[in-house]
Amino acid sequence: MILPVVAVALLREDGHILMQRRPEGKQHGGLWEFPGGKIDPGEGPIEAAQREMEEELGVGLEARALMPVSFAHSDEGRRVLLLLYIARVWSGDPVAREGQQFAWVAPDALSDLDMPPLDVPLVRDLLRWIGAGAIQRK
Repeated sequence: MILPVVAVALLREDGHILMQRRPEGKQHGGLWEFPGGKIDPGEGPIEAAQREMEEELGVGLEARALMPVSFAHSDEGRRVLLLLYIARVWSGDPVAREGQQFAWVAPDALSDLDMPPLDVPLVRDLLRWIGAGAIQRK
């Protein structure tokens, strides 16, 4: 069985992207990742992204604000399919509702962060999008 997971790259006007640190004691504890979480049964990825951003960071996202960027998967151990979306518009200021540490990171510093293995190719794809100007359009 594959565990579907959604992640969101919140992109500020200055180009910085919100990353959060996984809590110690959890799998990949202490590593940086895009915020997000599991897609619940009967829920689509957009709905999951909206729910997770509200639960974790207290921000509201409209479905039309989410653009798919990339995906990554793992067939080793726990099978995971990780879907990455980007959002440039949201309501509310991010707050660490679950006690997690987060930071706004410049795109050129993303690759310097220690991340779970599935986030690494997502960062590469996101940086390609930024470099190509694909997410600079409004």
